[in-house]
Amino acid sequence: MVSLLIIDDEPIIRKLLSRMMELEGYEVFQADSCATGIKQLKLHHPQVILCDVILPDGNGVELIPEMKNQLPDSEVIMLTAHGNIADGVQAIKYGAFDYIIKGDDNNKIIPIISRAVDKVQQGKKLKTERMTAYTFDSIIGNSPLLKKAIGLAQKVASTDVTVLLTGETGTGKEIFAQAIHHAGRRNQKSFVAINCSAFSKDLLESELFGHKAGAFTGALKEKKGLFEVAHEGTIFLDEIGEMSFELQAKLLRVLETGDFMKVGDTQPIHTDVRIISATNRNLKKEIEEGLFREDLYYRLSVFQIQLPPLRERKGDVRLLAESFLKYYSTKLGKTIKAINNDFLSALERAEWRGNIRELKNVMERSIIVCDSTLTLQDLPLELQYPENNRDNDSKSDFDLSTIERKHIAKVLQYTQGNKTEAARLLKIGLTTLYRKIEEYNM
Repeated sequence: MVSLLIIDDEPIIRKLLSRMMELEGYEVFQADSCATGIKQLKLHHPQVILCDVILPDGNGVELIPEMKNQLPDSEVIMLTAHGNIADGVQAIKYGAFDYIIKGDDNNKIIPIISRAVDKVQQGKKLKTERMTAYTFDSIIGNSPLLKKAIGLAQKVASTDVTVLLTGETGTGKEIFAQAIHHAGRRNQKSFVAINCSAFSKDLLESELFGHKAGAFTGALKEKKGLFEVAHEGTIFLDEIGEMSFELQAKLLRVLETGDFMKVGDTQPIHTDVRIISATNRNLKKEIEEGLFREDLYYRLSVFQIQLPPLRERKGDVRLLAESFLKYYSTKLGKTIKAINNDFLSALERAEWRGNIRELKNVMERSIIVCDSTLTLQDLPLELQYPENNRDNDSKSDFDLSTIERKHIAKVLQYTQGNKTEAARLLKIGLTTLYRKIEEYNM
């Protein structure tokens, strides 16, 4: 039974609405003030709250954030005085689902509450699906190395210690981070993720910690940072090795005290978050080269998990391919009857330098061109004829600029377009890489 809480200090209105909604099959609870409403809310966890604006001990509109904080999956509908649309508009700004004007909208009450219930139930369904999608059971593979990584992650999930996930690009580090979060005590709170390589130093600082209005050119209004958004939840810092040395010091302070300051602010904000980070770099080597803080490394790597590359778990390729087949067949609306053995054998022979991410892209591409059964001919040519591909690479295009262009293209493909990582692997400066990309019209 769907439950409804009505908060109104007028007994006649409260009883009338209660009777109306009980006849519609709702379980109804009542309150006559802000304080009583919060008590009832904590006690009964209603899906929908119908709240008056003017209450004896406060303003119902200003109560919305507290109600949403107590029950983030519920919806609030505001009851406003006759003709007072301004309160309704203000209520929506505060997070209300909708508003009802007393006397004018009597015929709209049941449809509006019904829509709010539908939204709550749809939200719960999606949340359940997400929870299922990010469990450890959703991680595909039976190889010993993968099972070892999963076992370690399951042990650390119930704690609050920091976790450092290491491994090559495309090995599934974010999936592991999600699974750790959803298996832990913070699973009802937010999981937020950010790729540290996708932002410049200043933009990354603003994304992580937020900024005050006017803190810099273009900062027209105050912005919450991810550490504030993730309060009581988990923040996943992907490619942590890309973070600037200066910003690492600010992250270290958050780890040590839980405090941070928005850009342009002077007052600290306290946050309670679990930090999971990931990198494909050798951070110990980065420490030796003066690029990463040793004290931060030890704070982040209280518990370290190494994720194996796909080439070290070839027995899982078939399982992953079958999983991607189901996913993309549904997504693309295609009926694929089977996978040919030659197709699977070619997948198992491949090097998979881009790991699971590369396999996923190959499967999507193959399903698009396939008619009914996945065969060898549906694969990219370099996977169909890997030996010929290597021979051709060694016998043609002796021009130095052509070789350099091809090599840069391969490295960019390997890093999934991450230019900072590509420049590091090529052992050239980032500016030089950008110049060569422009020079070769890549």
